[in-house]
Amino acid sequence: MISIIKADLSLSAHVEAMIQLMDEYALDPMGGGQGLSNQVKLNLPAELAKRKSAHVILAFVDSQPAGLVICFEGFSTFACKPLLNIHDAIVALPYRGQGLSKLLLQKAEDIAIDLGCCKLTLEVLEGNHVAQAAYKSFGFSGYELDPKMGKALFWEKKL
Repeated sequence: MISIIKADLSLSAHVEAMIQLMDEYALDPMGGGQGLSNQVKLNLPAELAKRKSAHVILAFVDSQPAGLVICFEGFSTFACKPLLNIHDAIVALPYRGQGLSKLLLQKAEDIAIDLGCCKLTLEVLEGNHVAQAAYKSFGFSGYELDPKMGKALFWEKKL
């Protein structure tokens, strides 16, 4: 049985599932190849719970943690409406190929609609072709305002 739920971070089972899945994601080459630090494991649930703009979605298969999406509300100045950014997304290795990513993305979309968002956004690595295919099949595409200017790039400056 598959269940897709908005996590309640006051429940230890949801916290444990989130940390397990985030650690698996971090260990994967698409997540950087290093597990979460103990500091992150201990503090992430409380820090996310403090943020009303954070939305944690869990997938369980036969009561086992199978997938996770963490979203944050943002704001589109061009549309003058909120948006929902999918910041982290993982389907655990044993559960891949079963359609969980679409169910998780649908739950994120449902939350975005409930919030009155104008769009969903996400970042994906160039080399993560499997994720790109899943996102494209769900209706995502590269962001551009004018095709002559090209697609937007996601950059960072570590502090």
